[in-house]
Amino acid sequence: MKKVILLIGPTGVGKTSVSILIAKTLHSEIISADSMQVYRHMDIGTAKPSVDEQRQIKHHLIDVVEPWESFSTGQYITAVVPLIDRLLEDGKTPLVTGGTGLYIKAMTRGIFSGPSADWKLRNEFIDKERDDPGYLYKSLKSLDPGAASRIMPGDTRRIIRAMEVCLKSSSTMTAQHQMHTKPLPYEFVKIGLTRDRKELYRLIDERVDQMMERGLLKEAGSVIELIKSEGHRQLPIAGSTSPLVYSSMQAIGYKEMAMHLNGEISLVEATALIKQRSRNYAKRQFTWFRKEAGIKWIDMTGIFDTEEMCGNVLQIISAC
Repeated sequence: MKKVILLIGPTGVGKTSVSILIAKTLHSEIISADSMQVYRHMDIGTAKPSVDEQRQIKHHLIDVVEPWESFSTGQYITAVVPLIDRLLEDGKTPLVTGGTGLYIKAMTRGIFSGPSADWKLRNEFIDKERDDPGYLYKSLKSLDPGAASRIMPGDTRRIIRAMEVCLKSSSTMTAQHQMHTKPLPYEFVKIGLTRDRKELYRLIDERVDQMMERGLLKEAGSVIELIKSEGHRQLPIAGSTSPLVYSSMQAIGYKEMAMHLNGEISLVEATALIKQRSRNYAKRQFTWFRKEAGIKWIDMTGIFDTEEMCGNVLQIISAC
């Protein structure tokens, strides 16, 4: 088995700066495991490595698609395997860094891709949900109770996908997951960074303030205009002109800026909402990672020196 390092943890914990030092030490490259950093033009709000950081170390699976395009977990796995294999062939230890739990799960426990998207069927689902709110979740509970138990009632995108699989396949998504998923053929060294919750939330709030100072509002506005001018050619969602139907605009920061630009909330309210949702996202990430076996956790509470943080991670890597 060939080793692949997974450096994971909640948003704002300090993964980016640490990963760059680790990659330098290991003479390797970084593969992003962030589902929002795949989108071009969305730099500030997704906390992408800076241009200088990307010059220092080669990064992969960043700036892969346009904001009006889709990028699934299946596409991520299809893209990540040849990258990992190429690095291993070059004698380098791949360093996968990010906080998207679904990407991590797909690598370490497998993924079920299922039938391709049926936009005619999806549009029918959307129309029915519009006419009868709650229709989709009630239908999913009837078709696939197992999937319904794992999906929040408000997660329309995942509900539609689960129903689509049920109606276009011979069995439920739950059954097919159990039959067809398998992990990637690597030995994953899983290292998780964590901090005291109060400290982490303070760092998250500070980072949001920095994003606002760097121009998140302007960036979000530019992305929205791009989607409006180009997106209608790509995503066939019947009767919808809102940028918020696109997966990219579900990214924390952009959705709230869109609400402000639409006159729904003030800029102060939008900023506070970004902070709140970022903290809530960190909680959900911890929940995801608790389900992932074998993570070696490092408590970085009170540690802000990147070299010291890197040293703590390297100690675990060297012992594996």
